[in-house]
Amino acid sequence: MSGFDLFLAGWSVAALLMLVAWIVQWRARDAGVVDFTWAAGLGVLASGYALLADGDPWRRMLVAAMAGGWSFRLAAYILRNRLIGKPEDGRYQRLRAHWRERTQLKFLGFFQAQALLTAVFAVPFLVVALAPEPPPPPAMLAAMLIWLLAVGGEALADRQLATWRVDPAHRGRTCRAGLWRYSRHPNYFFEWLHWWSYPLLAWGSPEWWLTLLGPALMLYTLLKVTGIPYTEQQALASRGDDYRAYQRSTSAFVPWFPKKEAS
Repeated sequence: MSGFDLFLAGWSVAALLMLVAWIVQWRARDAGVVDFTWAAGLGVLASGYALLADGDPWRRMLVAAMAGGWSFRLAAYILRNRLIGKPEDGRYQRLRAHWRERTQLKFLGFFQAQALLTAVFAVPFLVVALAPEPPPPPAMLAAMLIWLLAVGGEALADRQLATWRVDPAHRGRTCRAGLWRYSRHPNYFFEWLHWWSYPLLAWGSPEWWLTLLGPALMLYTLLKVTGIPYTEQQALASRGDDYRAYQRSTSAFVPWFPKKEAS
């Protein structure tokens, strides 16, 4: 199969997964399943590309392991912390209230738009799987080190925040523990950093430049769309002045030493 044929096949798989997710959403009235399906779907596409593409076996094995491992961790986190036993995310509650007519038809369109995004985000995996020559050892090593740092950092940030939230004494207060002392969104930073693994893993491929779609799209999404803007809006609504002080003292994205808060 050509690269374009594999892309179309991946898009078709993502569309089918999102159709199933839409049906689940219809029955459960919880559109948050789209986030789980997006994360899990990327791992499915990475594994499929690794099996079906005819590129270098080392690159194919690495992209399946790295993208699949990242996907499994993120999908499991979303399932455990946002879906099972939790109310529908406020973003989707607002969409449901806004779409007063033909709500399910509009949700179907939304889910299928997410299927296209899944296919586009998976392009770096496809480029890696199609690369004909083995990766240069320094680039391969750098890709694995960045992946370990990014996925480990994101998991650590998630665990630190979950531990903070469990303590009733912290209700209404902002987490400043661990990595959250140095960034207001360390989980987002490490999520974005993870996508730089694939340009390195694709180093030397004729289509290498296409792997830059991953970090570029993720950065735009986190900074301008559903990442930091929505999260900070919710934090200001629930924690008010405490979060405003946190904004003044702490880097929004890239971890850095905090400023001293005015007394």
